[in-house]
Amino acid sequence: MIKIGCCGFAKGKKEYFKHFKLVEIQQTFYKIIPEDTLERWRRDAPNDFEFTVKAFQGITHPINSPTWRRSGINLKGNERYGNLQSSEEVFESWEITKRACEILNAKICLIQLPKRFKDSRENIENARNFFSSIDRDSIDIAVELRGWSDENIEKLCRDYNLIDCRDPFASKPAYLNEIAYLRLHGSPPGDKMYRYQYTEEDLHKLEDYIKNLDVGEIYVLFNNIYMFEDAKRFQEILKKEEGGEGWDR
Repeated sequence: MIKIGCCGFAKGKKEYFKHFKLVEIQQTFYKIIPEDTLERWRRDAPNDFEFTVKAFQGITHPINSPTWRRSGINLKGNERYGNLQSSEEVFESWEITKRACEILNAKICLIQLPKRFKDSRENIENARNFFSSIDRDSIDIAVELRGWSDENIEKLCRDYNLIDCRDPFASKPAYLNEIAYLRLHGSPPGDKMYRYQYTEEDLHKLEDYIKNLDVGEIYVLFNNIYMFEDAKRFQEILKKEEGGEGWDR
């Protein structure tokens, strides 16, 4: 089953719901969203609409990251957020993220590490401790390790049953289980990340790639400034090629 959507509501929610059955929530990364707001989002969405959740930055990003400016949290400067470290702040951030997943009925949580989070001995140890310690319940975790070697990504994902999240135009997953989680940032390849609009040739290459993935579910999430249009076009390509059967919008 192939599921297509955008990283964030690319249009107003009512309009978005007319075209897609999937969205990756971005706001949960930047700040702690009130539970009543999350409940309203779930209530306003169609019953068959699926949310995935981007984990709160307290898990992944230290407080010197510029992304914290949008958090609304009054930082003292000594907080031990980020880098999957074994700290009270990181584990509290996971509980906040898990609660958002529960309210939105999201079965997948994306944990995106910053590029500077390399696969050093310390960071690998942090990652192993984090994923062996948290209570996941039934949530599947997609992890985006942009600064790691394929070998270390594969080992971590295999050992802790994680989804190796990739942009397939930049690199292919080193490990696949039952779910593929793909985020398309708009640069296949090039220097126009996020500002790139996919060509028909690009989208057909993407189609060929995902058709050959031996997994049960494939999430395809566009994350460029043309994501609404590109996701719709990709949806139409799949419908046309498959006669509208076997694909989940």
